[in-house]
Amino acid sequence: MGSVGSERTTTGWAATDPSGILSPYTFALRETGPEDVYIKVTYCGVCHTDIHQVKNDLGMSNYPMVPGHETVGEVIEVGKDVTKFKAGDSVGVGLIIGSCRECSSCTSNIEQYCNKKIWNYNDVYTDGKPTQGGFASTMVIDQKFVVKIPEGLAPEQAAPLLCAGLTVYSPLRKFDLTRSGLKAGILGLGGVGHMGVKIAKAMGHHVTVISSSNKKQEEAMDHLGADDYIVSSEPEQMGRAVDTLDYIMDTIPVVHPLEPYLPLLKVDGRFIIMGVIAQPLQFITPMIMLGRKSITGTFIGSVEESAEMLEFCKEKGVTSSIELVKMDYINKAMERLEKNDVRYRFVVDVAGSKIDL
Repeated sequence: MGSVGSERTTTGWAATDPSGILSPYTFALRETGPEDVYIKVTYCGVCHTDIHQVKNDLGMSNYPMVPGHETVGEVIEVGKDVTKFKAGDSVGVGLIIGSCRECSSCTSNIEQYCNKKIWNYNDVYTDGKPTQGGFASTMVIDQKFVVKIPEGLAPEQAAPLLCAGLTVYSPLRKFDLTRSGLKAGILGLGGVGHMGVKIAKAMGHHVTVISSSNKKQEEAMDHLGADDYIVSSEPEQMGRAVDTLDYIMDTIPVVHPLEPYLPLLKVDGRFIIMGVIAQPLQFITPMIMLGRKSITGTFIGSVEESAEMLEFCKEKGVTSSIELVKMDYINKAMERLEKNDVRYRFVVDVAGSKIDL
């Protein structure tokens, strides 16, 4: 954190090309405007989407790019019109940091679906400058897109909740799947999947983890609290589960068939896609027609839902399972994440790291 003349600057770790390798990078930050919150970043989670972005998997990356969208920090300064926050507050910032505020999505408080939303990195802000993410020492964010971290919720635990936790919580709330007694299927047991197990259990659901092997069965049931475990390559196990689930959360972030899993849903069951996949997925229509089943997508959640989700997690004692690392380990962490070699979310100790090596 520093300045050049009157310009405020900060240092983060950025990718400069599709190799995705991150290294220190100093960039300009706007001065604190009337509605802005100036934040010292303390922790930032590492999401699979960060890999897609730094490696240009979606064909829309701009460099230099500082990733990181599960950001927790401490308020340093607020603008004169800020009413929600004060210096010293523990706050979080997610994937969206701006929107038009006029469209039907914005006026319905689901600004994540605004067609003019501004991503917290790999985008352009209203001042014409590139946005940069949470793998940086400081950031300046409009107060509308900042949430308070509830007292008693550890900041390093809160970071992954801002994406992985929210991605799970939002569709359960939207589709009236929060009542107890429902039967849930969690497809894939990574960063989002493990939060799916924890949040669904906290809502009183019977949770079945569906995985391609039994390698994670002990973790799923003994450590995360799942009630059942199905190996998808075992026809007998899959057969017993037909017509048993009210919903399935599909958290797998790579191409995979849908057809093996759709029969597991009850009539009116819902298959919720959460993974970012750049290739087409396929299924034959009778698989959903003959059970009035729905396949739906979901995208993070709103700022309002973020605050609600954080309070829910605090009240229910829901935490994320994390591996805390320093910034100089970030390239290794992303390499391991790509191989699914983490249980279950990397969180970077940004404040405890030497950023400008």
